[in-house]
Amino acid sequence: MTLFEATRRALLAGLGMQAKVNDLVDELIKKGELSETQGARLIKEWSEKADKSGKDLGKSLTDIVNKALEKMNVPTKDEVERLSRKVQAISARLKKLEEKGSAADTEE
Repeated sequence: MTLFEATRRALLAGLGMQAKVNDLVDELIKKGELSETQGARLIKEWSEKADKSGKDLGKSLTDIVNKALEKMNVPTKDEVERLSRKVQAISARLKKLEEKGSAADTEE
């Protein structure tokens, strides 16, 4: 199973779980085992925990991907941009030197 597939399944399970929690709370309210206020509070608490878990999962996945890229020695976006700026600066200096050299050649 790929990392993408595992993530997809986890997210879909989370969405299905939220619907089941809502159904369960609605059923408990209908039976009179929970008040509407208690049900709303329970759903809110569950949603907050689910959001936190989702954020934690996202952070974990980001860390895993970053470590994998690091092990593969793939440069980061910042590294590529920094190298690009250096190449542009070197190209500009080289162009100036070539222009000076061409001007000196024409004077001779």
